[in-house]
Amino acid sequence: MVHEGLDSARQGIRLAALAAGRDPGSVTLIAVSKTFGPAEIRPVIAGGQRIFGENRVQEAKAKWPELRLATPDLELHLIGPLQSNKVAEAVSLFDVIHTVDRPKIAGAIATEMRRQDRRIDVFVQVNTGGEPQKAGVDPAGADFFLRQCREEFGLPIVGLMCIPPFDQDPLPHFGQLREIAQRNGLTKLSMGMSGDYATAISCGATHVRIGSAIFGHRPVGGRPGPR
Repeated sequence: MVHEGLDSARQGIRLAALAAGRDPGSVTLIAVSKTFGPAEIRPVIAGGQRIFGENRVQEAKAKWPELRLATPDLELHLIGPLQSNKVAEAVSLFDVIHTVDRPKIAGAIATEMRRQDRRIDVFVQVNTGGEPQKAGVDPAGADFFLRQCREEFGLPIVGLMCIPPFDQDPLPHFGQLREIAQRNGLTKLSMGMSGDYATAISCGATHVRIGSAIFGHRPVGGRPGPR
């Protein structure tokens, strides 16, 4: 089944990758379904998309178990901040967490992985813009935190994630994230959203998080749509 928003995003990724001299298959599309309900998500699944991103544990818990019963091969990524009291549910529900940014959360995730006997991929979020209101480890402390995650907590860190300031050119932020990843032996970069994913792909993004370009504008009030 054709889904226009999904097909447009896929074509945009393909063109951006080719322009950067990259294989389009090296870029993973995460369809960001936050605030949208199953009625809006099912057509995207029918269009062939299998990887989705959610910002909140409770919202994901309310809608994804049902969707996964119908389509068992779905992969769910947590791309929003994680609170310590939601870690157990997050490890149980999500396949990848993109937003590890402090020792308390890193340790809690590691503990839950052992307790649940479940190993999931983890990205460390870097606050490249140094924004006080935004989650993410400070770039100057990223190397130390990555060592701590690996050596002290034994987390399976696979890459880095960032969200550049909305009012700045994202290019330097993507470049900075790539440099931190390279010197720490990480190959995956979660960066780029609907408005800047082509720039992110030119800087080496392996995962782009696209929501509005696929689903359209968010529902009024940020609530999930009807079933």
